[in-house]
Amino acid sequence: MRLAELSERSGVSTATIKYYLRQGMLAPGRRIGATTADYDETHLRRLRLVRALIEVGRLPVATAKEVIGYVDDDSLDRTMRLGAALWALPHGPEPDESDASVIAAHHEVDRLLEVLGWSTTREIGRLSPDLRELVVAVATLNRLGYPYDAELMAPYARLMHQAAVIDLDFVETHPSEEEKVETVVAATVLFEPVLRALRRLAQAEESARRYGL
Repeated sequence: MRLAELSERSGVSTATIKYYLRQGMLAPGRRIGATTADYDETHLRRLRLVRALIEVGRLPVATAKEVIGYVDDDSLDRTMRLGAALWALPHGPEPDESDASVIAAHHEVDRLLEVLGWSTTREIGRLSPDLRELVVAVATLNRLGYPYDAELMAPYARLMHQAAVIDLDFVETHPSEEEKVETVVAATVLFEPVLRALRRLAQAEESARRYGL
């Protein structure tokens, strides 16, 4: 397809597509003339991912470019590509390691990982931005009088592991390595609001069943 068709099908203006090309966030099309190129479905899929990162995820272009760079880095194995791309997404504030609530939260999160047997996460330890974000959240809850210890968090973590199995089973349905990584990144940005909404709907449904309308 030509640039105009790619723009029409993706909903991205030709000027923006050219900008993404210059930034290396979109691979060049197959050159068919001095001033024209041909694009295919991989370009359309990539544009959808870039739009998800920038328009839905609200990522700055520089951050989106970094995420895309990890998606495209075939020198890394799949786990490393996924991890690097997801770590590049925005996260919450860093924990204050001198705060007593943060120290206590680290202890509970460490106990949680031990209870779950999540050895990979334990090995990564405090390098993981998601783990640090969890510590901050637990510390905040504790500080406000809502203590969440390892035993209370474990059932939630196990449910999240089941969700992760579903996620990666879906990823495996995509043929190429690039599509697999793109799907995980896009789903992280686009599907988390779905999970949040489903949880709230489930709470409302269970509340009505237990206590009536």
